[in-house]
Amino acid sequence: MIVAGEPSGDAHAAALVRALHERNGELDLFGATGPLMREAGVQTIVDSDELAIMGIVEVGRVLPKFIRAFRKLKAAAIQHSPDAVVLVDWPEFNLRLASALHRRGVKVIYYISPQLWAWRPRRVSRIKRDVDLLLSILPFESDWYRARGVERVEFVGHPLSGEVKARFGREEFCRRNNLDPARPIVSFLPGSRRKELERILPPMLEAIGRLRRTHLRVQPVVVVAPSRTIEETRSLMSLHDLEVVRLVQQQTREALAASDAAAVASGTATLEAALLETPMVVVYKESPINWHTLGRLITVPHFGLVNLVAGREIARELMQHDLTGDNLGNELLKLLEPETNRAARENLREVARKLGEPGASVRAASLILKSL
Repeated sequence: MIVAGEPSGDAHAAALVRALHERNGELDLFGATGPLMREAGVQTIVDSDELAIMGIVEVGRVLPKFIRAFRKLKAAAIQHSPDAVVLVDWPEFNLRLASALHRRGVKVIYYISPQLWAWRPRRVSRIKRDVDLLLSILPFESDWYRARGVERVEFVGHPLSGEVKARFGREEFCRRNNLDPARPIVSFLPGSRRKELERILPPMLEAIGRLRRTHLRVQPVVVVAPSRTIEETRSLMSLHDLEVVRLVQQQTREALAASDAAAVASGTATLEAALLETPMVVVYKESPINWHTLGRLITVPHFGLVNLVAGREIARELMQHDLTGDNLGNELLKLLEPETNRAARENLREVARKLGEPGASVRAASLILKSL
């Protein structure tokens, strides 16, 4: 049984499933799936697409859906008695499921270990009690867990390592999107959720206005996530008095690779930008209630994964009230300066080295099968 509950988890789980099938063609897999897991052949017990939300208010509104999903997965595990359940990220849901299934004798393997080092670290006691094997993807995690008594933890490397490549170069990207390769390109990635788009895109658009007033040659590109549409993005942009801004979709890595700088919503995309060596500003904005309630629980000095892996701030972070058009525009202008740009790219190469060798999904699959 395999359970993932949001787009990034679905992608990593699908890669893991393919690696498992390559090593054992007789595996029977079922669980909570997104579109990529379904494509990889996992039978759907729960469709996790509708459960990919964040925040206290948002969870409260759809709590009955979560309860139904939990009960369906628990019942399926009891009925099918799997040799193991592999839980992928999604700790608020999966830690509860681990507890419910482990006490019934199901082997629990957790892939993409919960980021307890960032917030609510006391939950490590639940990992010790309910998880038989913990597979981490960030270089400092295994030491953190071992220091707190979790012995069955392995660092497998990040699934993106060696996998993040642009399908075509800057010249082709510019040709396809009617851009001038001789002029600076700045990409804006506002996130994959509707609420992220609503909160993060407006200050990005203000920053675009600031860039255009200060640096007339800059070509801004808004990268629309696969889970969003061009139409809804354009409708939000219509509220701002801007000239035409290029919108691209299904070209995220190509846009990042072609860009001289980028503004990236905090999350996995910051690691993609790092692996492509694109100098960036990490941004995020939550609802006031989520920021006030959840923000106080965060115990690490940085928000962006790229900075957490580096162990220091190598990409400027603009969070919540600091995320304004002026602040973002100013930081991006700094990154367009040649010397600053070169230094940023060198720092990002350090992050790529720390993320481990390619083949994380293969190593994770081997450890899972070995544990069985």
